[in-house]
Amino acid sequence: MITIYHNPRCSKSRETLALVQQISSEQNLPLEVVDYQKSALNLAQLRHLNKQLGGNVKEMLRENEDEFSSLGLHHADDEALLAALANHPKLLQRPIVSYLDKAAIGRPPEFVLSLFKNTTKASA
Repeated sequence: MITIYHNPRCSKSRETLALVQQISSEQNLPLEVVDYQKSALNLAQLRHLNKQLGGNVKEMLRENEDEFSSLGLHHADDEALLAALANHPKLLQRPIVSYLDKAAIGRPPEFVLSLFKNTTKASA
């Protein structure tokens, strides 16, 4: 299953959603669209997503959001950053696509294509 953590108000997120919808259709893969601002991720989900992304929690954050500065996250450790993401979903980088226990941030949208290299309908 392909999962996209999506913000419908974000143009990059909408572009990435269109891209993964096409891949989902072409490869007959189920697609789950998670509006993470309506359904915030809990700490366990964020830890798992971070592992799929390669383990750098800072890469998951939108440092340009006001909450990042107001919460004093510039020098926070990973656990504090994950807690901030759980409590302030607006801070989550978008979009994030997860497939076969790997994930990629769709900035630009083409970055998610690496998740689907060497996959076929038979392996799905």
